[in-house]
Order: sequence, then C-alpha cells, then structure tokens
Amino acid sequence: MIFPPECKVVGHAFEKPVGDKVYFLSEYLVRRVEDGFELLKVTPDPDGTGMMRDILHEEVLSTADETVLYSERVNQHDRAGMVRRALSTGKRCTIFGAMDEHMNFVLDPDLSLFQKVHVYDIRPPRANLSVTIEELEEAGLLGELNCTFSHHIRDISTINADVFPCRAGGFTRTLDMDRMTGGERVAGCLTGKQLYEECYGTNYSRIDICPLSQVNEEPFIARCCRKERSGIGEYNGYFGAVVHWGASPKTVLDAVYGMVAAWREHHG
Repeated sequence: MIFPPECKVVGHAFEKPVGDKVYFLSEYLVRRVEDGFELLKVTPDPDGTGMMRDILHEEVLSTADETVLYSERVNQHDRAGMVRRALSTGKRCTIFGAMDEHMNFVLDPDLSLFQKVHVYDIRPPRANLSVTIEELEEAGLLGELNCTFSHHIRDISTINADVFPCRAGGFTRTLDMDRMTGGERVAGCLTGKQLYEECYGTNYSRIDICPLSQVNEEPFIARCCRKERSGIGEYNGYFGAVVHWGASPKTVLDAVYGMVAAWREHHG
C-alpha cells in the first residue's frame, strides 16, 4: 500500500502553466487524462533551484482504468477511514479531495498494515469509551497512529440477573436505589461487590461486568470505575490502557497515544 502521510508530497497535473516542471516537494502527481486520472511517481531534480524543478524520472503507478476520484470530500486526517473508503471503490487507486482542497490518495489499500487496538466497554447506559474513540477517529485526531479499532461492547441488559448497578442504565432494580435482602444475582463489578458486602453481607452471587475482565486480546483500551487501575501496563497477561469511567476525550486520546507508543516500543 502507498498512502502518503502528508498531502504536501502529492501534486496535480491538470494543466502545465510552467511547462514540464513540478513543485520541489512533489513525490506523486495526479494527472488528468482523457478517460479519467492516473497516478505518477516523480523525482524532481534535487540539484535544481527554485520552487519548480525539472523532472528527472516519472513512473505511472496507476492507470486511468485502475483509478477513481472519490465522490465526496473527506477528512484526510482520518486515515483508517480513507483506507476503508478506498477498499469500497474496488479500484487499485482512490484519489481523495479534502475540505481544504488538498489531495491525497490510497494505492493498493490494505487495512492489515494498520495496528489493531481492541476497545472493551459495556452498555447500557452509553458505552462512553467506545463512542469517544469513534468520535476521535472521525475528527482525525487518531489518524497519525495508523490504527484501527475493534470494539467489544457487552450488552449487560441481556444478563440473567436480579439486580443491576444503577438506574442510569434503565434498570428497575439496582444497587444504588433499592435495599437488598440477600440471595440476589447481582450484575456488578468490584465496586458493586464492595458496596453490597459492606451494606448487606455476602449472601449473594455476582456476575462480573467490568470491561477489564473481558479483555482477551492486545493491545487494548478498556474502561473501569476503579481509579487505581487507570494507566498503561499489563492486565491479566494482556498489554493495554485503562481509563476511568468518566474519562474526558483528551484523557482517552492521551491514553491511546501513550499505549500505542509503548506497545510499538516493545514490539517494533
């Protein structure tokens, strides 16, 4: 796959106002031809002077029948999203226009070259970590990591339990609002366990719903209501990051960047 990290190396050759010269930073050119567009790799003269340079070498990487101009402008910082869109076209090369009129392209798209990060969360209520990561991706704030995210969201409403954590999830019998009498099947995490046992004793059974307990792949990011678990490291043999239940988008963003950097440092 060829997917330039920055659009400044991609030029367009729709016209030739200064003849057969290219901008000195150009590595690729999108050239308009009679039946569409083709993609060229170019080598500007490194010994030349000025902003526009003679071309020492050019090579056609993708012909017009292999190339398509994507129908919508995209956020070019959402790199995984661009690869997915390129795959959807069925062409070897997809050219993208951006909101700011810059161009980029994806040639021979392949998402397997991106690092997969596993996201563990629960609902209801809102799977806040998962949704936040999707929003950060869409905004382009995670693009430079070259990662994809696999979301593992457990729906705790399907659990056969008598009691759930709180009314915020829409449940009718919950630890935060109802008195326990003993013998209940409780869907809860360590905090729920602590609350029940401090107030009512140990005559109950618990179904663990903590997202961190679901982790079975790495690298990962998970949400947990125990602040002392927050951070980057190994949990139950898997490497990843844990953020607190109400973590802000900035906290989530920093956790993903820090975790991916640490993972790559140890795994290349």
